[in-house]
Amino acid sequence: MSTAAAGPAQARVLIAADNAPTRVGLRLALEAEAVCTEAGDSESAIAAAVRERPDVCLLDFDTPGRGLRAVSEIVSRAPGVVVIVLTKEVGEEEFLAAVRAGASGYLPQGVDPARLPHVVRSVMRGEAAVPRHFVAKLIDALRGPERRRRSIVLAGERRVELTSREWEVVELMRVGHSTKEIAEELAISQVTVRRHLSAVYAKLGVDGRAAALKLVEPA
Repeated sequence: MSTAAAGPAQARVLIAADNAPTRVGLRLALEAEAVCTEAGDSESAIAAAVRERPDVCLLDFDTPGRGLRAVSEIVSRAPGVVVIVLTKEVGEEEFLAAVRAGASGYLPQGVDPARLPHVVRSVMRGEAAVPRHFVAKLIDALRGPERRRRSIVLAGERRVELTSREWEVVELMRVGHSTKEIAEELAISQVTVRRHLSAVYAKLGVDGRAAALKLVEPA
């Protein structure tokens, strides 16, 4: 880990990425306005966040499962640390999973370095770093699971009500995620995923994933 000299008004930023050039680039972009501590993997990031309590953690999210778990761990074990996930590319489900885990937003790894100090100051004021193309998706998610669960129907228009978590599991199942991947995305155990899947299968009246996928349609 490396640390720069602090000024009285500087933010404290933890840069967590397994790629050294990425860490260096982010630190150089922020060094005029922030004290930057570095971590090379998710475990080190969690430990550093708990130990040092930075204002902001810029967390590499590109390692499947580990990034999401790190968000959840940092938010729960180091309250007050604002987590922004960094990734080359993120889909809607991954973005929402990060937000549900406690992240305050997302930035592409290729973000203009000149923007970083502004983003750090903004999130410290309580603002979220949300890309414009995700705003509508986030608003829809925040309107509540009740509406979303009513949008699942069986072929033939027979409506089936799912809980919010069952809906999340079904959505990830529909895009091809395995039980292990669903567990990682939602930061829950594989046993819990199987329990939700069993409940979904019972409600649909089927005996497995393949049969469920044939029946479930978006409304």
